[in-house]
Amino acid sequence: MKFDVTVFPDDLNTAADLARAVELHGFDGLWTAEAAHNPFLPLTHAASATQRITLGTAIAVAFPRSPMVTAQIAWDLAAQSNGRFILGLGTQVKAHIVHRFSTPWAAPAPRLREYIEALRAIWHTWQTGAPLRYQGEHYQFTLMTPFFSPGPIKHPEIPVYIAGVNEGLCRLAGELCQGFHVHSFHTPRYLREVIIPAIEAGAQKAGRSRADVSLNCAVFVVPGRDEQEVRNNAVMVRSQIAFYASTPSYSAVMDLHGWSD
Repeated sequence: MKFDVTVFPDDLNTAADLARAVELHGFDGLWTAEAAHNPFLPLTHAASATQRITLGTAIAVAFPRSPMVTAQIAWDLAAQSNGRFILGLGTQVKAHIVHRFSTPWAAPAPRLREYIEALRAIWHTWQTGAPLRYQGEHYQFTLMTPFFSPGPIKHPEIPVYIAGVNEGLCRLAGELCQGFHVHSFHTPRYLREVIIPAIEAGAQKAGRSRADVSLNCAVFVVPGRDEQEVRNNAVMVRSQIAFYASTPSYSAVMDLHGWSD
């Protein structure tokens, strides 16, 4: 088991110091999230400031970005970090995709499958010089000239993790991905009875094993240096759990425990 840290730097100028502290304290990895700020920019600072820890997004929202845009960012971060970068992608829920990002909505699992396939096709072209030919329902890529190709890098096998709550994305992770971001809105029972079996089913379908997919589990923790701080932090954690529980697409967690009402 490894222990990582997720950071939310409000000031990019602090990202390098945060990353150094994470590495100094013996953690294994550092993750950033797409919330109020871009998830990729702090990692450029972190890559320059560290030598050992893995660096990744947990998560970057996939669909508002063309796979070509995401491929380029990931390629550069993989090169800068000497292969320590992990591309973590999420689908987000329909309301955010449509109304916050003004991006068309489609069934997320099939679209994300194509997204990952397209990323790997683009990376293969950059690494080998082979013609770019990817044809899917949602994404088509057929043009890559030398001027726009960054060319090969030392660590081209960029791990792709995806995040999810429901079984469809868990199965997709089992089929295609190196890892799965277990949403913080989960329980041990939901992990055992829903997430892991679905990942195993996807892996089996693709001729892979459960061991081929790492699980990165975000968990709610109530820390505190005294009882008052614990009480204050408990309120914040309960509020966050309630926020996630109000999301219709996350209802499966509540349903499993009989907590739907």
